[in-house]
Amino acid sequence: MSSHEMNLEDVVATVYDTLRFVKDPEKDATLEELDVLQEDKIKVSKLDRGKYLVHVRFVPTVPHCSLATLIGLCIRVKLAQSLPFPYKIIIEVQQGTHDTADEVNKQINDKERVAAALENPNLSAIVKKCISDDG
Repeated sequence: MSSHEMNLEDVVATVYDTLRFVKDPEKDATLEELDVLQEDKIKVSKLDRGKYLVHVRFVPTVPHCSLATLIGLCIRVKLAQSLPFPYKIIIEVQQGTHDTADEVNKQINDKERVAAALENPNLSAIVKKCISDDG
């Protein structure tokens, strides 16, 4: 294994460790405990100038999960606040696991929609609660 590959594995581990304790907006459990977040669904590649492309796929608990967009938003905000290196991120619902995956993916990867969502005080409060490090 080359040092380049090891470096990417370390980045995957950092991303996973950053996200594993994010709480589900509805259930009293973390995304890791609910199997919404799985380490093997995080892919990382190196871009130029030390920047990484981080691709996170998550699996909603049910195909009609109404909170999938909110979960994606929590993942995006947590990474934005926590990653110690430059990155570009793509967050997606795992293909075939949600009824409106394409729409969810479009929303959580659109900077303007994300910014607008975070301007909503109710949504912003929920995101803060879900990504808080306090148990």
